[in-house]
Amino acid sequence: MTTATVVGSGPNGLAAAIRLAQAGIRVTVIEAAPVPGGGARTSELTLPGVLHDDCSTAMPGAVASPFFRSLHLERHGLQWLHHDVVVAHPTDDATGVVYRDLVRTAMSMGADGALWRRLFAPLTRNADAVFDTAFAPVVSFPRHPRALLQLGLRAAPPASWWARAFRRPENAAAFAGIAAHMIGSLTAPLSSSVGAMLTTALHAHGWPFPRGGAGALTSALLAEFAELGGRIELGRRVTRVDELGTDVVVLTVPPRTALTMMDVPAGVRHAWRRFRPGPGAFKLDLAIEGDVPWRDDALRRAGVVHLGGTFAQVARAEADVVRGRMPGHPFVLVTQPHLVDPSRSHNGINPLWLYAHVPNGWPYDETERLLAELERYAPGARERILAVHTRGPGALEAHNTAYLGGDIGGGATTLRQLIARPRMGPRGFATGVRGVYLGGASTAPAGGVHGMCGVNAAELALRDLTR
Repeated sequence: MTTATVVGSGPNGLAAAIRLAQAGIRVTVIEAAPVPGGGARTSELTLPGVLHDDCSTAMPGAVASPFFRSLHLERHGLQWLHHDVVVAHPTDDATGVVYRDLVRTAMSMGADGALWRRLFAPLTRNADAVFDTAFAPVVSFPRHPRALLQLGLRAAPPASWWARAFRRPENAAAFAGIAAHMIGSLTAPLSSSVGAMLTTALHAHGWPFPRGGAGALTSALLAEFAELGGRIELGRRVTRVDELGTDVVVLTVPPRTALTMMDVPAGVRHAWRRFRPGPGAFKLDLAIEGDVPWRDDALRRAGVVHLGGTFAQVARAEADVVRGRMPGHPFVLVTQPHLVDPSRSHNGINPLWLYAHVPNGWPYDETERLLAELERYAPGARERILAVHTRGPGALEAHNTAYLGGDIGGGATTLRQLIARPRMGPRGFATGVRGVYLGGASTAPAGGVHGMCGVNAAELALRDLTR
């Protein structure tokens, strides 16, 4: 019987393992941590009974993922919870609001409503084809050429190009906050790509939270894997591929780490050495008494809040980070899952999730800077904080060794690295070593909780097995 090993139990690793097991392969997942899930874990980080997501939280990619949708994970108890206001982005003068319903969003944007419809209505109507196309390997025959064209026209320009088309600053800021999830320059070509994809996912499927935390997605994937006869080993770190002894190996590690695990051909080694990590993250988890005292009602109802001011201010902060400088006013992402999921709270104490983009490997404590940004839009928030848990870039890497220098996105989102991920060609997942593949966030279609990096690697492995 054909055997396979998947190294890493995050969403990409489990997706790869499930796809291989579906093909009748005997699969073992090996995880260095004592708890499975990679970036999709939930822990009591502050106070007993208060559940915080260790990394990923709102999951638009998971509900848009063609592979995850095909698994019907609700059979394993997974429940998706949606907020009325999906994203809110305050500026000093007004707040940009994005609802799950595209028409309602456009109506709330006034003079910018027609632009929002032109940008996102065609993609939303054709969302399944859009995601089938976008989640495929970069160099592949497009299954949906029309969807590819629609997406390309919106994704190719810099985000700053689209921002100039908005008349109201708060609406341009709302697009900036979504686009800034790419963790890169908003003036570079293709910097609209993440904004276009995430907004399409938002209107087509929402940005929901799993009931009970991100770990609920991991639990459902593990249950699916177990049904297929898979097994998992926890607390075991793989240092060399040749110690595994299986027909197929899928590594969900960055290229730099993979270079220490095996000897690869010179061309692969050159490409992997050129592949650079992206900026890091500085994350705060707060236990707060009651709700955040936001100054705007829309913020009190939002699942995701983006703090960073106008488009120009967000773009400037992201440009500083890319250049290795810490911005005075960083772009800060906040989520409030407890508003729809009281199971995460305990005795009126709620979890609040915050993180900011910082230079890769940034060694300084940015707790006060993040709290100052929160207080700017929620006066009195500090007084409600009962406990704080911090993870800077070093702590994030210690928690998950795939996060090199705190890079949670799997690599810098430069034009070259968006196209060659981690190297050019339809076999970019192959390592040059027979039977060994990369399937982590450094491969196409890049970071996010969607599992498609692992699935794409597994599909290539299955094709190779039949040759």
